[in-house]
Amino acid sequence: MYNVTFSAFLAFIATFFSIPVIIQVAKEKRLFDEPDERKVHKTVIPTLGGLGIFAGFILATLLGSKHDLNNEIPYFSAAAVVIFFLGIKDDILIISASKKFIGQLLAAGIIIKFGGLQINNMFGLFGIHAIPPFVSVILTFFTIVVITNSFNLIDGVDGLAGTLGLLTTLVFGSYFLYVGEINYAVMAFALSGSLLGFLIYNFSPAKIFMGDTGSLLLGLINSILVIKFINLSHTSTVSFHLDSAPVIGFSILMIPLFDTLRIFTYRILDRRSPFSPDRNHIHHILLDLGQSHRSVTLICLLANIFFIALAYFTSNLGSNVCMSIIMLAASIFTGVIYILRIKKNTSRQLEETNQKTSIIKSHKIITISGSTAKIK
Repeated sequence: MYNVTFSAFLAFIATFFSIPVIIQVAKEKRLFDEPDERKVHKTVIPTLGGLGIFAGFILATLLGSKHDLNNEIPYFSAAAVVIFFLGIKDDILIISASKKFIGQLLAAGIIIKFGGLQINNMFGLFGIHAIPPFVSVILTFFTIVVITNSFNLIDGVDGLAGTLGLLTTLVFGSYFLYVGEINYAVMAFALSGSLLGFLIYNFSPAKIFMGDTGSLLLGLINSILVIKFINLSHTSTVSFHLDSAPVIGFSILMIPLFDTLRIFTYRILDRRSPFSPDRNHIHHILLDLGQSHRSVTLICLLANIFFIALAYFTSNLGSNVCMSIIMLAASIFTGVIYILRIKKNTSRQLEETNQKTSIIKSHKIITISGSTAKIK
């Protein structure tokens, strides 16, 4: 327990006190995120908040974890360093999607090969149980890359990615602490502490963004935590056994993960690259409905908590039934806000049309009145 508390506190302090320095340096070096037609901020904002998150996280994790022969933390830290340099280069210089993808594969390879972390059983989800080694490696690569990108893509509103990341790491960390997996608890709570220190400066109006450095790190660590959670929580010998472990793990990451899979599917069906930009993310839709940044963050946070509770209380029905229930609930949630946005856009267009019609009619009346005066 001491290790966990120490790590969380150290990460918070390191991040909290490093962010103001980073903001000052970013302003002096003009390292800003410039606003454009897709972005929701209207002024230039420093983007190197992920540097502070990484500093707090890596320091607290390495100092707080137990060092023994079975410790995977150094390998996970090595993967985090790869993601850190990938993100910091993208935040400063911007790199291509292909190079970013290769860097993510490298980090995933370190986790799988040296960290020994793989998804080797689906515990009945989709009728799948034990997975052949080769398929397990491919599935684990896919899982790590998708989750890593999901937090990168959800980072579009002040405080959103950080708040969702705080929720997920607290949930994972609490579980690992309860079952005695101290190193994983340390890693989770270290990231929680860093995110809390960062969010103080990131809530709307944001003074700094986490950038790709922070969002990619957030996604990578969550991918490690969820894979370990799935492998561990369904084990009968663990003190807190969970049915439908893959579904509960999915529900903990529900908002960023479901939104990413939905957007990727939509873009592929539209014959576009899954990484092509648009304004169809959940936070864009809520913003179009007139919600503020804080309201969007709160709605997504409460929705994610609801999905976690729903998955937990229906887990005894079996993985497939549980997955069907939360996917249906997520589809209804997304469908409702989509319909509301369509209605609002239709009303706005109708109002604009009426205004244009009124202006045209007024112009005609003025013209006719002028012509009449000349005839007289």
